[in-house]
Formats: sequence, C-alpha cells, structure tokens
Amino acid sequence: MSRPLVICDCDEVLLHMVSHFGDWLADEHDLEFKLEGSNFIDAVRPRGGGDPLKGEEIWPLLSGFFDTEMGRQTPVPGASQALVTISEHADIVILTNLLDHFRAARAEQLRAFAIDFPVHTNQGPKGDKVKSLMADYGAQVTVFVDDLANHHKSVAEVAPSVWRLHMVAEPSIAPNIPPAEYAHARIDDWHDARDWIITRLTEGETA
Repeated sequence: MSRPLVICDCDEVLLHMVSHFGDWLADEHDLEFKLEGSNFIDAVRPRGGGDPLKGEEIWPLLSGFFDTEMGRQTPVPGASQALVTISEHADIVILTNLLDHFRAARAEQLRAFAIDFPVHTNQGPKGDKVKSLMADYGAQVTVFVDDLANHHKSVAEVAPSVWRLHMVAEPSIAPNIPPAEYAHARIDDWHDARDWIITRLTEGETA
C-alpha cells in the first residue's frame, strides 16, 4: 500500500520571502514595499511617494530577486524539524511556483536549511500539478500546504479529496490575510501545523 503524501509550498511556508524582497527593493531599487494582503498590486512604489508600480513592472523585479537574491531568504522557525517528523508518516514533496530553471537552485537552497525533499516547480494554479503528483506517488491520503488562497481553490476543484492547510508563516503579512475559503484549516505555526498534518495522515481518511 502506498504511503500518504504531503505537498508543501515554499515561500512564506518554509522560507521567508516577502520581507527579504522588500529589503532588496529598498537597497537596490529605491522602492518601498508594503504588502497589505496577498496581492502585489499597489504594494510597490517609489520611496518617498509616487504612484505604485503596475503588475508588468513588478514581475521582472520578482524574477530578478530569484535570479540573484535567494541567498537572502531565511527559514521559517520549526519548518525543517516538522517536516522530518512528518516524513515518518508520509512522503513529502515541495511544490513551488517558480519557473522550471529555478528548480535546482531552490532544491539547493532548501538543503542548506536541512529541508531535503524532492522539489517540483509549477506556474499558475496548482490543482493539476497536485493531482499529477498524487498519481505519481499512488497516494490516497494527501495533505496540501500553501499560503495562497487561489491555490487552495484550485486544488479543491481539481483534487477535492486532498486535505488543504492554509499557512502564512510571515508575521508581517499574516494578520492581513484572511483564512482561505477553500482550506480545511488555517495554521501559521509549524508546531501546531505538524500535529494537524500528522492527525490527518494517521487517521487515513481522505478529505
């Protein structure tokens, strides 16, 4: 019988990103970054005032950050230890929304923080990729962890049997992000998230 599967996002779940992205924008581009929710629109503007950057101006900055600045990112407290414990009960894969050429760099980045599990890249909603990974692993019981509500909606629509945990582990933005409508639970701390995930895995029931 196949093992259960945990599919886990990276940025703002395993690694802090937006806080370091904001520091880099200030240091290198003289831009101010203030994220009120999960939408980057209106979050980036010139320091000292001015109109916010448009989406087509922000995405190249995000790409530039991942091109050269992944070394700035720091681990979310307790994430590595929690995944090691969870791995006693399930296979674990990391599903990160980055372009495919970043996959090796992301895997190396995570290994440096003792997070050594297969890394898969994705673009767009994650539902189809989650369904594909479940088929690859032959998993019946699956838990999905992500910080973005749109991915929980996608997984709920494409793979409704998956348990969905909404986690926003970045304290500077978590209070401004409501619980995802399509998630089964919202937990922003890995100690409590570990216990919730293991309970879902050991009970052996699908969502």
